[in-house]
Amino acid sequence: MTTDIRETPPAPATDATAGGRVVDHLATALTEAGVRQVFGVGGANIEDLYDALNLVRGRPRTVLAKHEFSAVTMADGYARTTGRLGVVAATSGGGAMNLIPGLAEAYASRVPVLALVGQPPTALDGLGAFQDSSGRAGSLDAHRLFAQVSRFCARVDRPDALPRLLAEAMAAARSHPRGPAVLLLPKDVQQAELTPRRPTPPTPAPEPRTPPTCLDRAAERLRGADRVLVIAGEGVAAAGAKQELADLVARSGAWVAVTPDAKDVFDNADRHFAGVAGVMGHPNVLDCLRRAELCLLVGTRLPALARGGLEPALDATPVICVDPEPPFIPSLPGLHLSGGLRDTLRQLTDRLAAGVRPAPGHAGPVPLPSPPPGTDGLSHTAAVAAVADALPPEAHVFVDAGNTGASAIHRLPATRRGRFVVAVGMAGMGYTFGAGIGAALGTGRRTYVLAGDGAFFMHGMEVHTALEYDAPVTFVILNNNAHAMCATRDQLFLGSPHPANLFRPSDIAAGAAGMFPTLAVSRAATAPQLRRALLHGNTTSGPVLVAVDVDPAEIPPFLPFLTATGPVPADHEENVHERCTVHPG
Repeated sequence: MTTDIRETPPAPATDATAGGRVVDHLATALTEAGVRQVFGVGGANIEDLYDALNLVRGRPRTVLAKHEFSAVTMADGYARTTGRLGVVAATSGGGAMNLIPGLAEAYASRVPVLALVGQPPTALDGLGAFQDSSGRAGSLDAHRLFAQVSRFCARVDRPDALPRLLAEAMAAARSHPRGPAVLLLPKDVQQAELTPRRPTPPTPAPEPRTPPTCLDRAAERLRGADRVLVIAGEGVAAAGAKQELADLVARSGAWVAVTPDAKDVFDNADRHFAGVAGVMGHPNVLDCLRRAELCLLVGTRLPALARGGLEPALDATPVICVDPEPPFIPSLPGLHLSGGLRDTLRQLTDRLAAGVRPAPGHAGPVPLPSPPPGTDGLSHTAAVAAVADALPPEAHVFVDAGNTGASAIHRLPATRRGRFVVAVGMAGMGYTFGAGIGAALGTGRRTYVLAGDGAFFMHGMEVHTALEYDAPVTFVILNNNAHAMCATRDQLFLGSPHPANLFRPSDIAAGAAGMFPTLAVSRAATAPQLRRALLHGNTTSGPVLVAVDVDPAEIPPFLPFLTATGPVPADHEENVHERCTVHPG
């Protein structure tokens, strides 16, 4: 079992120009590029790479997942929290196919991941090879499939092509827009001898620069607006531009809302913070947008979950978008500044008057009105409050999709020095189990995973991986014995829950304790019990699992659900308006 989970700089690798197998060169090149972890699941058509990784000096650590989807999410979570390239390796056939949903999430969320995918030997292409995906003779075409979920995809058909294609793949993953790159590696090519000449590796394309004339126009509009709403997205964290965003906000005196996947990009306790935008967000954001003279999108293309309920006000407000890609609403008026995020924000800030403009005088995010809770189990509201009390300030938080995700996005403040990640690109259930482990192994920080019982039954056995590598992950399983968001939709829109979405009661804590005798496991029935269990878990070095029984009938803070249950109270709008008033001085 690995006990030292903090990364250390890799030792000098072997010479990449020396002879050896293609996989030896690949392992060395990964080491020289600073890759420190390779996540994956082994198999016959990728075993040679794992062998090479075990032989190279200063090798990356190989982390064996229980499922290839989780291996990709480990690489994803690792990349999001470390800022480095996440690497995943898997075999052909079902192993390769299991990578697709995780790569799709990384593609949609612009996360740099390199996937190394084994393939059957080239001599058997189109001849009925086991797990043939060459695209020949009617077989599945892996290249066409993976090309749809990657920024770069190549099949390495010749040994001497590997150095160039590897360099191109790594550069593409880290260029703008970032995302996955895939190399398909036939087994015979992996085993072939290669004495490569050291190529000049391609470097990521330089960030585009925003023309000065566009920056001048944007700065002029910012200077002329007394009330500005910034909507900041996950791209701010990916670009390492949190400080640049804070500097711009201080000079512009703007309100700041964040997209559901970006709670950590701006201090949630800052007076400028207005809350979360969109269908899981806070209603005062809409009021701020209505009152704003200018809206600035930063690091977000404003997908549907982030703009839900805001569309009419956006149509009536001038918009400036700062992002490498245009917003998802091409009809938005205003400017698109497509230069690098950090550089563009710095230049905009430099064009504004020095000093700090008065902060808006609102009291913070206004929660959506919650229907009365049921009596069966702890409410999500109370559970999230207990988590908030226990979170270390440097902890990372990974939140799964569904009712649990909506509650945490709406009610759980981001920690001051950690990431707060919600994978809303594809919103694959169970994403958090692998992603949280990858983050913990990459940073050595206590990482919280918040997931429902449905997500746990999908990918919760990655708890075993956390144990094997002694990862400091706290798994908080909110168990309502249901596929709850589907059951809620059934109840609200179809009249009653479908029986298949309601589960027989299960004792996840007892099950995990029985399977993993060395795992720190507890079951909490009340908020104080949950808080105590989490605080105790913070003092341990390895993984912790806490199961909580929550109310299956609770309506989460999800705007379409709350609208279906009845109108917002009449005095709620007045309360929001008061909180968004700008106080001079």
